[in-house]
Amino acid sequence: MTRHSSSELPKVYDPKDTEKKWYEFWLRKGYFTPRIDWKKRPFVIIMPPPNVTGELHVGHALTCTLEDILTRWHRMEGEPTLWLPGEDHASIATHWVMEQELAKKGLSRHDLGRDKFVELAWEWTNKYREVIRRQHQKLGASCDWTRERFTLDPGPSRAVRTTFVNLYNKGLIYRGERIINWCPRCLTALSDLEVEHRDISGHLWYIRYPLKEGGFIEVATTRPETLLGDTAVAVSPSDERYRHLWGKTAILPVLGREIPIVADEAVDPEFGTGAVKVTPAHDPTDFEIAQRHNLPLINLMNLDATLNENAGPYQGLERFACREALIHELREKGLLARTEPYTHRVGHCYRCNTMVEPLALKQWFIRMKELAQPAIRAVLEGEIEIIPERFTKVYLNWMESIRDWCISRQLWWGHRVPVWYCQDCGQLTVSVDDPGFCAHCGSLKLEQDPDVLDTWFSSALWPHSTLGWPEDTEDLRYFYPTSVMETGYDILFFWVARMVMMGLENTGKVPFRKVYLHGLIRDERGEKMSKSKGNVLDPIQAVDEYGADALRFALATGSSPGNDTRLSPQRLEGSRNFANKLWNTARFVLSALDEGKVELPAPPLPAEDRWIRSRLSRLVIEVRQLLENFLLGEAASRIYDFLWGEFCDWYVELSKIRLRQNISPSPIPVLVHTLETILRLLHPFMPFITEEIWQRLRPVLPEAPESIMIASYPTAREEELDPAAEEEMEAVVEVIQAIRNCRAEAKLPPSDFIPCFIRTKSDGIPLRNYSTAIASLARARPLTFLEGVERPSRTKVVVLREAEIFFPASQLNQEKERERLTEEADFLRAQVSRLTKRLEDGEFLAKAPPQVVEKVKAKLRKYRDRLERLQHQI
Repeated sequence: MTRHSSSELPKVYDPKDTEKKWYEFWLRKGYFTPRIDWKKRPFVIIMPPPNVTGELHVGHALTCTLEDILTRWHRMEGEPTLWLPGEDHASIATHWVMEQELAKKGLSRHDLGRDKFVELAWEWTNKYREVIRRQHQKLGASCDWTRERFTLDPGPSRAVRTTFVNLYNKGLIYRGERIINWCPRCLTALSDLEVEHRDISGHLWYIRYPLKEGGFIEVATTRPETLLGDTAVAVSPSDERYRHLWGKTAILPVLGREIPIVADEAVDPEFGTGAVKVTPAHDPTDFEIAQRHNLPLINLMNLDATLNENAGPYQGLERFACREALIHELREKGLLARTEPYTHRVGHCYRCNTMVEPLALKQWFIRMKELAQPAIRAVLEGEIEIIPERFTKVYLNWMESIRDWCISRQLWWGHRVPVWYCQDCGQLTVSVDDPGFCAHCGSLKLEQDPDVLDTWFSSALWPHSTLGWPEDTEDLRYFYPTSVMETGYDILFFWVARMVMMGLENTGKVPFRKVYLHGLIRDERGEKMSKSKGNVLDPIQAVDEYGADALRFALATGSSPGNDTRLSPQRLEGSRNFANKLWNTARFVLSALDEGKVELPAPPLPAEDRWIRSRLSRLVIEVRQLLENFLLGEAASRIYDFLWGEFCDWYVELSKIRLRQNISPSPIPVLVHTLETILRLLHPFMPFITEEIWQRLRPVLPEAPESIMIASYPTAREEELDPAAEEEMEAVVEVIQAIRNCRAEAKLPPSDFIPCFIRTKSDGIPLRNYSTAIASLARARPLTFLEGVERPSRTKVVVLREAEIFFPASQLNQEKERERLTEEADFLRAQVSRLTKRLEDGEFLAKAPPQVVEKVKAKLRKYRDRLERLQHQI
């Protein structure tokens, strides 16, 4: 037979060519596109669609990695597996980016006009959809690209219009004048979730409002410029100080308008003076007070946050300039009583960071209470499981206090509101298809609403709109509801909750069975990544430097459900080192192979063979349990520990001794079996390097499929679990490590050997059978096994579970050695005392399972035996 050569694998793993080669191979073979099989339940993930505002960031890389791990694992389980990719038009975000690009040329979107601006947005979108697609592929995403979707595609667009019309016809969508969050920079309304509230160090101004009957009432405010729009002063009905002023009239400073004094429960008597100004068009609480007391609304602001004609002499001033001028005038007229420093929370636009302006404007809203109830029940009754569980309470709290959702945006890019206004009769026509005439009077003079819908409106339909809804497609019938929605915890309300509500409303079914929430990516110091801090890590640059597998493994091992992840260059280097360790191990195994299929030998096998197979079976059991519980990072870490520790550091090194000495049976079959199983366990995490190595092993594997991607995920063999072999090899490893530790303490150079004596227990593990391995791996020579109770004079002793090891006195400090032995004896006494008390505890003995009690007894016996031998040595 011809011997394989390690030259088949280059000395150093180069990811670049390997990754491109195998991704093209997988695409060519169509592995990413599932076949519909009605006899099998599919596994389905719908990708959270990245915004087409630019390239992928490291948060996208985490999402991609976690979803691809789940997808590849379920595909290897033989399930029809769909990971459907797509992109989001991201209305406000894309507007922001496009307007920044235009500003570089000295232009605004209004210089271009709506049609030209939308045309440029489509050019931008098509460019970055391709960029995003290529970057996902570079990361190894095994998406079904034949089903790729975009939120403005014809199918999802029809789903958006259908949903709007249905909700409108049910009375759940309405147009009304309400207080909304207005961004003066983006010139659009924002939903409550699109506003970030920050603590601002400001002031509390105390202003005297003259009373018509004489005197003053003093009010406190954080926004004095809005007093120009006041239509009342309000006090608490429980505040006896102001009872005599109920129904009286105050005179508005500067403008001289008469306004009533009203009593309302919304007023906090502890705030300021207990009297507050009421500006219904610029404050949500004041708006509610106005509704209860039939007060008028006076809007002070233009849409760019300058003051309008209702501001009298301050018309045209920017809002903060108006504040300064007004404060000056109030001070001059003796109406400013005092000013105090005051910290309060103020809303800012999540996209451009501009301070938002509460405005009373006509907008489109969805009534959310009715939609929220089924979504609450779905979680309470277990139809949807949120992982980690602690976010269930967060979800329920938010859903139970949900407010109506403002869905209209004063932008040009996005889904246009499907409402047409008749220029003749003034009625509305709400339609899925563009109408040719007014539904009420038949007039041809129709004008479509200029607003677009909030991006999250179309995103809320994503799981079912991507599968063909509202059409009754085969994809929708087979793949919906989906299996898992994997996304960041920061958009639990933005997106996840809305998908649940809209999915139930449109289909009568939950959109997914499980919600898996990951955290944010932070740098090595735990700080959030941002360009201004200079700590942003570009995932594509990381792939070019370290390889996609290294980036994926670093992201996976750092992740746990609902917790933030730290990522640093050191972590990436560690993952690249792990890839190299796997590569070098594979080179060794391949170099030892003969041609022909490799079959596992029949029993009996040497203890180290039974040990590694037993440990591998335990690893498979653990990894499967961890994956099923979405502990993907822990699963990756367990594979890492097994490969680097037990397999490479111990079994491979023991195998080298057997191969050098030609000891039968050969370890090659077990080496191949273990390596091949590790590759399949690791493939979802590191798909490229595992495919490359597996293909080199494939010629010797019995009945191997053409790709590791469609090989079965490992299952444990109960018959391979061998506690006796594990205990035996643990004793061997403990001896070798003890000798290595002594070498390190003595500061022996690697080339020097250390002489040592070993005495084993008469009824213990036969360590003498491993003398060659111990001598070689611990560099112990001469290595002498002692009989009976003899002990060499002037020696240091190390007492282990199964043996005592003696080293010449020249290698130790006598005083330090006595201290070390005494400390170890004290530790063992404490453990013996603790376990003895536990076994004397009647409650423990009554409640604990028999196997647990027996485990404690076995541990106590070992500690007592070791303590007795240690005391003898002292």
